[in-house]
Amino acid sequence: MVVEFYKMNGAGNDFILIDNRSKKVKLTPQQIVILCNRHKGIGADGIILLIPCENKEADWEWEFFNSDGSCAEMCGNGARCFAKFIQMLTGVKEKVSFKTGAGIITAYFEGENVSVNMTQPKDLEFNIHLPIDGAEKIVHFINTGVPHTVMVVEEVEKVDVKDLGSKIRWHNRFKPNGTNVNFAEVKGQSDIRVRTYQRGIEDETLACGTGITASAIIVSKLFDFNPPIKVLVQSGDTLVVNFDKSDGLFKNVVLTGQAEFVFNGKVNIN
Repeated sequence: MVVEFYKMNGAGNDFILIDNRSKKVKLTPQQIVILCNRHKGIGADGIILLIPCENKEADWEWEFFNSDGSCAEMCGNGARCFAKFIQMLTGVKEKVSFKTGAGIITAYFEGENVSVNMTQPKDLEFNIHLPIDGAEKIVHFINTGVPHTVMVVEEVEKVDVKDLGSKIRWHNRFKPNGTNVNFAEVKGQSDIRVRTYQRGIEDETLACGTGITASAIIVSKLFDFNPPIKVLVQSGDTLVVNFDKSDGLFKNVVLTGQAEFVFNGKVNIN
């Protein structure tokens, strides 16, 4: 089967997008792994398929897969790319909504930027003492659509993200599903730098929208920073996280940044 695809990226977090409004494309986990392979396939952090929203809760719906073939509930950078993809296909001007595994997301178009309302953060837990390699690490946990653990560090460039991230990701504390892991460095007032080990990719990625959001909220709470929070990611891009906070709760969380088309083509899926 020959399928047309588009390659997009949001702050370096890259995706394969497929128009599957006809619902004729059925991908197996093995096919997803091959397509996302950076040597033998197109190469991407994940694949997103556009499908109709059958129950009309939203304008559209997505099927989202990590590069290891597993399903993902939510991805902030993927959501921004997906919204831009819908705009290209349908001509929608101001906003669009779509159903994800984490709930309904609404995206707003603002020039080159796309803003998406993130799902309501939940399960906040601060100052978790995590034994790793004979030492105790202090981490914090939040679910921003998917689970994220955040560790505040002095110099993020000195962190072995793949090694330490993997140990936290698979730690018994977060079984059975594991966690994404973010390392955040405070650069200034409401200004942070973040690197992320992403579950389902099992490596550091150039950016992670839900991880950016998680880090911004955790750091805002720990250091009493007011939104908006500027977040510099590994790709060199800066995204903005805005939210309302009162009585220890975080609401109306919005992630803003660019979503870019890279190329499009056709691929034979066996």
